[in-house]
Amino acid sequence: MTGEIKSVEPGGKYYPELLEHIKNPPKELYYRGDISLASKLSVAVVGTRRATRYGIWAAMNLSEKLAGHGVVVTSGLAAGIDTCGHRGAIKGGGKTIAVLGSGIDVCTPASNRKLMDEIAEDGLLLSEYPPGAPASKYTFPQRNRIISGISAVTVVVEAGLSSGSLITAELAAEQGREVYAIPGNIDSVYSLGTNKLIKEGALPLIVADDLLDDLGIKRNPVESRMAELGKAERDIIGFIKGQSEVTVDYLCRRTGKQPSEINGIITVLEIKGMVYTFMGKIFVAK
Repeated sequence: MTGEIKSVEPGGKYYPELLEHIKNPPKELYYRGDISLASKLSVAVVGTRRATRYGIWAAMNLSEKLAGHGVVVTSGLAAGIDTCGHRGAIKGGGKTIAVLGSGIDVCTPASNRKLMDEIAEDGLLLSEYPPGAPASKYTFPQRNRIISGISAVTVVVEAGLSSGSLITAELAAEQGREVYAIPGNIDSVYSLGTNKLIKEGALPLIVADDLLDDLGIKRNPVESRMAELGKAERDIIGFIKGQSEVTVDYLCRRTGKQPSEINGIITVLEIKGMVYTFMGKIFVAK
C-alpha cells in the first residue's frame, strides 16, 4: 500500500472548506496523498460504469484538457467513466482525487489497484469510512456528496437513467454547484441520463473550452496544441487557416475524403477547442 493513512476533522487546518458548507459534511475524512488538492479548483468527472467508446473518449479528453490547465479532476475510482477521468488527468500531467465508498485501504473494483496506488502517490485518495470498511450499495451514494462537495463543477459524461452519477449531479445542484452534461445519441441507453439532465436544466458541454471559459481559466493558444493532433486533423486545420473560413464541401474536394469522415474530424476538433462552426462555415478558434 502506497502512502500513510491520515485523517482530518471539520475545523481542522486541512479539512476542505467547501465541504464545511454542504449538508451532512463528513465528521472525519481519511486520506492518502496530498490533502491540499481537496481545497484547490476541482471539476468532478463522473458517469456510468458501462462506458461506451464515445464516453471513454469524452471522459479521457475532457479530463486531460482540464488537468493540462491546472484543474484537479475528481471522481470515484469506479470502473468506466470514473477510471477514464482519473487516467485522463494523469495523462494530462495534472492531479486527480479519488473519493472512495469504502475504507481508504480497500480498492473497488480490485482491477483499479494500480491506479489507486498511482493516485495515492501523486494525487489524493479520500474516504469518510475507516480503514478496512467494505463498500456497499449504500456507501457509494453517500460518497457522491463528497465528490460534488469538493468540486466547483460536476460534469456527467455518460449515464443511464439508473446511474449513480445522476445522484452526484442532483447533490451538486443542491449544493449550489454548476452541473454540465455531455450530450449523447438519443438511441443510446447510456445517454438517456445525460440528455435528461440537459432537458432538466444542466448545461450541455459541447466544447471543452467552454468549461474553461466558464471557470475563468485562460486557454492555451491554438498553436501550442497543434502537436497533440493527428496528421488528418493538422491537415484540416491547415486548409481552414489558408482560407479563413471553409465549408465541408470544400474540405471534401481538397482532401478527397467523404463528408461523413470530414464531419467526424471537425467534431473532434470542435471538442478540442481548435475550430468552431457557424452558419455552415468552419473557422479556426482563437
